[in-house]
Amino acid sequence: MRILIRPHRFSGIVRIPASKSHTIRRLLMASLGEGVSEIGYPLDSLDARSCAAVCRGLGADITEHRAADPVCPNPADENGERLVRWTVRGAGKAGPRASAVPLDVGNSGTTLFLALAAAALGRERSVFTGDEQIARRGAGPLLEALRGLGVTVSSASGGRVPIAVQGPWKGGRVSLSCPTSQYLSALLLAAPLAPAGTVTEIDVPLLNEKPYIDLTLSYLKVQGIPWQETADYSYFRIPGGGAYKPLNGPVAGDFSSAAFPACAAVISGSAISGPAVLLGLDPGDPQGDKAIFDILARMGCDTAWSREEGEWRLTVSRKGALKGGTFDLNDTPDLLPAAAVLGACAEGETVLVNAAHARIKETDRIAVMAEELGKLGVAVRERPDGLVIRGGALHGGAVDGHGDHRVVMALAVAALGASGPVEIAGAESAAVTYPAFPELMAAEICG
Repeated sequence: MRILIRPHRFSGIVRIPASKSHTIRRLLMASLGEGVSEIGYPLDSLDARSCAAVCRGLGADITEHRAADPVCPNPADENGERLVRWTVRGAGKAGPRASAVPLDVGNSGTTLFLALAAAALGRERSVFTGDEQIARRGAGPLLEALRGLGVTVSSASGGRVPIAVQGPWKGGRVSLSCPTSQYLSALLLAAPLAPAGTVTEIDVPLLNEKPYIDLTLSYLKVQGIPWQETADYSYFRIPGGGAYKPLNGPVAGDFSSAAFPACAAVISGSAISGPAVLLGLDPGDPQGDKAIFDILARMGCDTAWSREEGEWRLTVSRKGALKGGTFDLNDTPDLLPAAAVLGACAEGETVLVNAAHARIKETDRIAVMAEELGKLGVAVRERPDGLVIRGGALHGGAVDGHGDHRVVMALAVAALGASGPVEIAGAESAAVTYPAFPELMAAEICG
């Protein structure tokens, strides 16, 4: 799908959809756990649906509840109803079962890595596959760690799908290098459910995206799961024999998704932009991508939290020009596309560093953002670990989202600050995490 976005002012009240990271963790834990969980306002996106399909394949019973709920940020169906809740009956002590057909994770790397470890708890063989992008993303370090824990593993070359895993999980001590934090989260979520008497020890010589580990550990803490770790997260020890209790309540809003309407507000217009008021977020949430608001503040924007009628509101605006700067994205590489667009609209030079792992996401986001912003007249130079962007020359044109939801949304935001309309190919991929985003940006479908 191709969309056309014309430069315009963006402001108003936006309810942010649920966090993909929270949604997938809750869904997997509920599916592996005991009893029945009621997960309110989960993210309704392609990635979340892929995760639900995989969880059903592993033995969970998941029921969707839809209603005409105007508060829910999920997209409405043809009847005007939205996904408002999942009821999940977990596999419990029976453990994950093997699916008769391969488990298709679609475009969801989070689902692939976390579900691989979950399926490795079962004694039957489970096979995973995915789309073309997933087929290019290897899971070698995770698969090697699973082998070290006694799991039988096979895969295509480079640790790519199709990947098969089969327990038992015997425990032991393994070394796991984590260019993506999802490898470590996968073991941390599965290890407590290994048989009683087993102990999983993990040495972590490299860890990127540390805040996502904080997010995973916050779930283990709520569940009363014991573990030990060093202060720098270079070592973990997790005993088996645990169980997950039901997870109930609404899913928190997604700071990763919130970055895009926030950036749209501050780059649109000429002198004074915004405000945008973002609902559904929690300032105390451990999601690392809330760092986007620190970046915005450093670039000259105003960000303010307030609480009204029991709900947090985040107001984002600017009164002067955006200022370039140097930003370390090691903990938050998913912010690179949005931060690159901010740099393209800022005065001076913006340098994004320490984010080499952004090259192993759905696309090589460093190379892709350099290429596509270049088509819009922006002076961009690649570094091995990031980008150097000279702001001030953003014009209209035709660009390609490369099938990457964050790239598509970043380019849509860039269009608001361009001197002319921007046509974006592959815009359907925004539905991976934010199905309503093209509509939010007043996009016109043109093919």
